[in-house]
Amino acid sequence: MNPDASPQPYRVLVVCTGNICRSPMGEVVLRERLAEAGMADLVEVASAGTSDEEHGNPIDRRARAVLAEHGYPVPAHSAHQVRPGELARYDLALAMTTQHARALRRRAELDGPGRSAEVRLWREFDASAAGERDLDVPDPWYGDHAGFYDTLRVVESGAEGLVAHLREALAMDGEHPRRAGAPGDVRAAPRTPPRR
Repeated sequence: MNPDASPQPYRVLVVCTGNICRSPMGEVVLRERLAEAGMADLVEVASAGTSDEEHGNPIDRRARAVLAEHGYPVPAHSAHQVRPGELARYDLALAMTTQHARALRRRAELDGPGRSAEVRLWREFDASAAGERDLDVPDPWYGDHAGFYDTLRVVESGAEGLVAHLREALAMDGEHPRRAGAPGDVRAAPRTPPRR
């Protein structure tokens, strides 16, 4: 490994169903929290869906409005489904529901042996969810505008714990899995217990 080479950032993929509501909200909120923590250059955040039903669509207008109302910048967005091999490019895949987590693990199995992102639930990092059996982030799509406020609140709560987790991951031995070896290192990201 070239010691003078710039280290690769830790890469996070946020995943929901269609990639127009929950996962882009998570992407925007987590990116902002990381910037506030001075970690914007250390962690890259993207989002995707488990379905291609919304392929190419922008973030839902209600999600955009609620994010903007709370002061978040909402970048251009084009929904896409997690592609074959895509998980290998990430260190951590954050599923919005247990169903999404199952789909991501199936995708990793279909991709075959080799490096793949560690799959975790977004709300595993939400201290307010301690003791809850259901760790799914609520889907606001079928409800009214108010549901997007509820989803944002849950996403923000999980983002706080995620920043702490990512800070620990980056501090681990002064390096993280992408930095630990040469490009293409196939070791899996370390498994750590959920923060409760």
